[in-house]
Amino acid sequence: MSFNESQWQKSLAAAITSPDELAERFGTEPEPLRAVANRYPLRITPHYLSLIRIPGDPIWRQCVPDPVELEDDQSEDPLCEESLSPVPGLIHRYPDRVVWLVANECAVYCRFCMRKRRVGCGRTDATSRDAALNYLAGTPAIRDIILSGGDPLLLPDEELADLLGRLRAIPHVEIIRIGTRVPVTLPERITPALCQVLKRFHPLYINTHFNHPAEINPESAAACARLADAGIQLGNQTVLLRGVNDDPGVMRSLMTGLLKIRIRPYYIHQMDLVRGTGHFRTTVDCGIEIMASLRGHLSGLATPYYVIDLPGGKGKVPVLPEYVRRQNGKLLLRSYLGEVVEYSDPAIVE
Repeated sequence: MSFNESQWQKSLAAAITSPDELAERFGTEPEPLRAVANRYPLRITPHYLSLIRIPGDPIWRQCVPDPVELEDDQSEDPLCEESLSPVPGLIHRYPDRVVWLVANECAVYCRFCMRKRRVGCGRTDATSRDAALNYLAGTPAIRDIILSGGDPLLLPDEELADLLGRLRAIPHVEIIRIGTRVPVTLPERITPALCQVLKRFHPLYINTHFNHPAEINPESAAACARLADAGIQLGNQTVLLRGVNDDPGVMRSLMTGLLKIRIRPYYIHQMDLVRGTGHFRTTVDCGIEIMASLRGHLSGLATPYYVIDLPGGKGKVPVLPEYVRRQNGKLLLRSYLGEVVEYSDPAIVE
């Protein structure tokens, strides 16, 4: 099937946006969800809605409001993105790269979103796109730009082409990355026309956001195939979510499934300490156990980094099971099967 722009826009317009619509579809009670949806907007596309099998399943948990979202008193911005913004909408945390929030809406409003404070809430930054571009052009240390939001691929093709063209006109910008969930939530958006736009601006990388094996289906696989056929390297960032993918078997199935559709697993994120998302948070030990179930048991291609994004904007830190220790001057390494093997670590002679 081929898709055109009107089809994906019609699908987006047909999304469920109120608890009453949701209740009519599933026979649930809308009243408990209204206050949540008033604070943190609801939107579920027809495609993503079709993946729900029963209320409370892993897809449901990711997209349907839950009253416990209003009981969480964590920070709205634990990663201090606002204070790391030299101009509104541009986050400059690391020396050579920035995150640029070029969109403020998503096809589906995920209940675990790290930017619940702003995405879909009608917020706009009091700056022009020119201000961000001027900052980028005037900061030669920046070589890598990550377009995020919201979802950048909800921008119209012409606007996206203009934006990418202006970035490519900056001599020191070497790499452009796009973070998007539309292959999962609105696969109709990945049209041949969009792919023709994107392939003009290589090197271009896209990080998708699959969290559960049920999100890998013929529609999402076809969307990713169109991107890959356009020469775009695809990675995936998964968030570790309680009740969704906090199980070694589920995560193994997800990682191997991603490779089958030409996506390289990149990160598993520990849930950020963001207000309204506490019910999704697992222990770090859970993440370490999952990583131990992946390393050695699956191809290295299917093994992502497990990372914690430190509060205060201090950056990402990889977390690994304990594979190495020293004892009595010896280096002891634990294999993926749990065997402890002594390894000779030569002394350095000055």
